Amino acid sequence: MYKVYLGVLCAPVETTEEPFMQRVREFLRDILRQTDLVLLALCCTATAYGILMIYSATRYMETLRLILVQTGGAGVGIILFFLLSLVDISELMRKKGWLWLTLFGLGMILLLLVFGEAGDTGNLAWLDFPFLPFMVQPSEIVKLTFTVVLAWQLVWLQENRTLKKLPDVLFLGAHLMVFFLLYYKISSDMGSDLVFVAIFICMCFVAGVSKGWFIGGGLTAALAFYILWEEDVIEDYMKNRFIVVFDHSFHPMEEGWHQTRSLMTLGGGKLTGMGLFHGVQTQSKDSSSLPNRHTDFIFSVIGEELGFVGCLLALAILAAIVLRCIYVARNAHSKLDAYICVGVVGMLIFQILANVGMCLFVMPVIGLTLPFFSYGGTSILATFAAMGLVSGVHSRSRPDWLRK
Repeated sequence: MYKVYLGVLCAPVETTEEPFMQRVREFLRDILRQTDLVLLALCCTATAYGILMIYSATRYMETLRLILVQTGGAGVGIILFFLLSLVDISELMRKKGWLWLTLFGLGMILLLLVFGEAGDTGNLAWLDFPFLPFMVQPSEIVKLTFTVVLAWQLVWLQENRTLKKLPDVLFLGAHLMVFFLLYYKISSDMGSDLVFVAIFICMCFVAGVSKGWFIGGGLTAALAFYILWEEDVIEDYMKNRFIVVFDHSFHPMEEGWHQTRSLMTLGGGKLTGMGLFHGVQTQSKDSSSLPNRHTDFIFSVIGEELGFVGCLLALAILAAIVLRCIYVARNAHSKLDAYICVGVVGMLIFQILANVGMCLFVMPVIGLTLPFFSYGGTSILATFAAMGLVSGVHSRSRPDWLRK
């Protein structure tokens, strides 16, 4: 637009501000176009629900630190969600990304030897960097790199060999066992190790690995577990956690204490709960009340304060997230993308079943959080990052004209 100054017609003076802001707006529009907003909305809903319950479960501590950490982790996680929606994993893999991701995953585990911290669980599963005000759980990050590299392995075998012969199956199994054994040897964290197994089984099954190998692998694992049990290689506290699931009267004041309190808490809520911030176990400061209520047993907090209805709502939201990931996997542009989504689905389903089963006293305590709901800065950040990978797959499954 031309302006007149003292009778002189002058051309407009271009500023750098407008083009810059225009580029910013275009960049933001591109991000929104390439993001699975349905998945993001579901994840944010679950996170908001979880933060509310964490606040209720930690009111007795009279501090907002945990809420601030969880909210901050979720905020960074949402940023990662947007950024990973723009990443084309297939391009990354073509440039030997699989090698760097593998080395990164192994490096994160090995850092436990230097910066490892036992934390409240007794497992050396946390990284305590002196330059960070919080601890990092490397297994949450390694699960993602493990999933992406395994997806690449499956595609490479399908294109160059097969998934039926012993050498090829051993090639896949070696990837699992390296991470499984190394991580357990250093950390003794069996819960996170079992997540690796769940991811591996789901991805290999969908990729078409022969069922006979699953049967053989299952029998071998069962035999190994029996031998380790009989030879007392498995530590007593781990044995007791399994025994108490089948015999609730076994060590009720020790290994069975957490889950006995969890059942009491869940049962107290009945259909609609005692009311938000009004739970008996969840609001008590007594040392005999529900332990780890904001982490492992957040589902029990929901049950006491919001009842069966609140538990169903939480499970419905999580089920919607899982179904959305399955939908994206079924419509994926490539096998690599589909397998990544399947790995994320396997991770979510196993953690949900393990955590809820633990709260219901039908599975042993293995220290796995309920995705999006339990407290954990690294956990919420890594879960949003996993959802970002799925969102990126959804973006690449669209026709080109919808991505522009």
